[in-house]
Amino acid sequence: MNNRTYYNEILTEHNMNPLHKYALDKPVKIKRGVNPSCGDDITLQVNVEDGVITDGAFVGDGCAISQASADMMLDLIIGRKVEEALELKDIFIRMIHGEASDEEIEKLEEASSLQDISHMPSRVKCAVLGWHTLEEIFAGNDKEK
Repeated sequence: MNNRTYYNEILTEHNMNPLHKYALDKPVKIKRGVNPSCGDDITLQVNVEDGVITDGAFVGDGCAISQASADMMLDLIIGRKVEEALELKDIFIRMIHGEASDEEIEKLEEASSLQDISHMPSRVKCAVLGWHTLEEIFAGNDKEK
């Protein structure tokens, strides 16, 4: 299967049938991410216990890329230690900027399907919105209950 077909199938599936697009009952951490240039607006919610992301979800609206990317991100980070999730975030950002190695990109699983976004500068902010929001949620600038 060529990369474009894989990209389209994965993007469409995560956009049309997101597994993580809902509000958590009692999230431990909440952070809103907004891309004012195109109107993408998400609120990321995560639960963390003993340094492990035990659950996560997002609500909001935006383009197919921002919504699918946030959903793929949550698929990847739930069940992982916070440090590991942040390392994956770094790899994703470097991938989008064309700076990640093939070995690193493999760690991103389905999120690696967004690699070609690097060739669409106007869409980069869409793809990284959820990932930057993840970074901010653990930087201490979030709502914590």
